[in-house]
Amino acid sequence: MSFGAEAAREEGAAFRTYDRRLDPVAAKVLAQQRLDSIDGLALYASSDVLAVGWLANHVRERMHGDVTYFNVNRHINPTNVCVAACKLCAFGRKKGDPAGYTMALDEAWETAASGYSEAVTEFHIVGGLHPDLPLEFFLDLIRGLKERFPKVHIKAFTMVEIAYLARRAKLTVKETLVKLREAGVDSMPGGGAEIFAARVRSIICDHKIDGEEWLETARAAHQLGFKSNATMLYGHIENDEDRVDHLLKLRALQDETGGFQTFIPLAFHPENTPLDHLPVTTGLTDIRQIAVGRLLLDNFPHIKAYWQMMTPKIAQIALRFGADDLDGTVIEEKIYHDAGATTPQGLTRKELCRLITEAGRVPFERDTLYRAVTRSEESFTVAV
Repeated sequence: MSFGAEAAREEGAAFRTYDRRLDPVAAKVLAQQRLDSIDGLALYASSDVLAVGWLANHVRERMHGDVTYFNVNRHINPTNVCVAACKLCAFGRKKGDPAGYTMALDEAWETAASGYSEAVTEFHIVGGLHPDLPLEFFLDLIRGLKERFPKVHIKAFTMVEIAYLARRAKLTVKETLVKLREAGVDSMPGGGAEIFAARVRSIICDHKIDGEEWLETARAAHQLGFKSNATMLYGHIENDEDRVDHLLKLRALQDETGGFQTFIPLAFHPENTPLDHLPVTTGLTDIRQIAVGRLLLDNFPHIKAYWQMMTPKIAQIALRFGADDLDGTVIEEKIYHDAGATTPQGLTRKELCRLITEAGRVPFERDTLYRAVTRSEESFTVAV
């Protein structure tokens, strides 16, 4: 629904800022007009972060009211052995490293079943780029999970992993995606996007696919009917222009495919990485990134405040700065904890609902595709 001129004027009367650069941005937001790169740079440059947050919250409440989404999910990281040596990563290990691990299939299936009493609706599966594990290993992993947990949605493998598996199997990306779908993969997470700018990528993750290949892989997945998320890693060596460029490239692909569900800004954790001389992000940087994401990505249904990286406290504040999703219970997250994250390994449904309620929002348990989940004791049903 579009605002009329009178409604836009009323909303504009509620907007206040001492940063006059935000006035034209606010006029566009209130009139539901698309922002451009100049607007994005103004949002990053403004010292009036509360005004930026007000605009993002306005869009968030227009789209979702007070509803905040969460799910009951479990992370599975089958291996941390990786051929890449990205400066941003504290998780990956080279083959032969004593700290490296690779789960046997039985171990991965047992991990999926263990450690949590509530019925999960999603398995979130990502890992390293293993030099020896063939595509068939991952297909068997997914088949085994589907056989044992037929009701659980499998969100598996980043665009980076998919492109790597395709290359090793001497298949096209689409052929690889079809095989993954036949095995039981339902959707994709959004990791590995980092920052698309070639200058930055050549320093922080030069062993990975480039930004265009990440986008091409996502495009192929969407064309086959997969939904996916999208991320952006911020707070390292990128600048505001790099961030805006990243967001606008995601928005352009979403215009084309409509396949992205959620944007997830990820704060860089420098501890235990080759970039550990860099400072950690501040809370203001984190909530600003949420807000700018909500304002620039007008065609993304959801913006996630990933509590594992932000901390639950900052994630609560983010619910007033444009975020409408807190992710889920997670359970045993490895990648960011290896990089020094001190947040809990997981939260219960009750704890997530409390965080949301105390932020003045209404909890809404969802599945991966944002359908309502209704629980009865340890079982669940999904609205179709």
